[in-house]
Amino acid sequence: MNEIGVIGAGAWGTALSLLLADKGYKVALWMYEQDLAEETAITRRNRVYLPGFALPLSIKITSSLQHAVESKSVILSVMPSHTVRTVVQQFQPYLSEDAILISASKGIELDTLLPLSEVYKEVLPEVFHDRLCFLSGPSFAKEVAQKMPTAITLAAFDPDVGKTAQEILSTLYFRVYTNSDVLGVELAGALKNVVAIAAGVLQGIGYGHNTMAALITRGIAEMARLGVAQGADIHTFSGLAGIGDVILTCTGELSRNRALGVRLGKGEKLDDILQGEKTVAEGVRTAKAARNLALRYAVDMPIIEEVYQLLYEGKDPREAVRNLMTRELKKE
Repeated sequence: MNEIGVIGAGAWGTALSLLLADKGYKVALWMYEQDLAEETAITRRNRVYLPGFALPLSIKITSSLQHAVESKSVILSVMPSHTVRTVVQQFQPYLSEDAILISASKGIELDTLLPLSEVYKEVLPEVFHDRLCFLSGPSFAKEVAQKMPTAITLAAFDPDVGKTAQEILSTLYFRVYTNSDVLGVELAGALKNVVAIAAGVLQGIGYGHNTMAALITRGIAEMARLGVAQGADIHTFSGLAGIGDVILTCTGELSRNRALGVRLGKGEKLDDILQGEKTVAEGVRTAKAARNLALRYAVDMPIIEEVYQLLYEGKDPREAVRNLMTRELKKE
């Protein structure tokens, strides 16, 4: 196989590049920041996004999309969700006609409320549509880079393409399951970040395990309701992309969304938290998109609504919890 192009050198893109290099693939890793790309190429360390790991020489660092994409049979796209449309438009002219594209981004496009699969379909020629795959599930980048056993889901429109991508990514410590429910896997991967913000808020306030268990359970129920309303398979939300990723991001210390929620729960303001942050907490944008989708599909999502109010309307975290606890009593 030709060299694999990885678009996006954040923590996750860097960890997946290390995984691919460990399997013997050559990797072209695209970094948006030219100065950081030049530094990383010399030091062989991504000190900003994934410090502590040496990058082998089989990973070439580049700030040129053409060099990262041209003549590559596989492209692994690992960008913040809000940049996907723009960056894919930029690299589309360099794509090989037979290239497989694997997206490892998690989010919903805010302006259109489209899942990223539909964004890719709008930008890319139809010949690429059946060669799109979407990677999601419980996977902290640092632990993958440390080669800790991890299980994850890969959704694909074409089962044969999904099988090929599964084989490319699977290792002794990284087990990839395939799934045909692209929409469900995407929605679960995006919405869990909003639930993780809520989990962090509970932690920041000082609530205990009872409260966290209730949030996780009801959060998954909300995610599934919205997914089913849009045509996703409800069983997806009981799998790695759903329950698995919710548990990880709601309880794990490495979760950026949870960490943001903790600071909100302790009384910090969102603008102060986001100022100067290099890494992206996808749940902030996704909270607004999810709330708008809930309104569009007339789906009851009280946790999503309270997180939206907390982020964008300045609601007090304790008031948000009170609102959830004093809602009309009903069947589970």
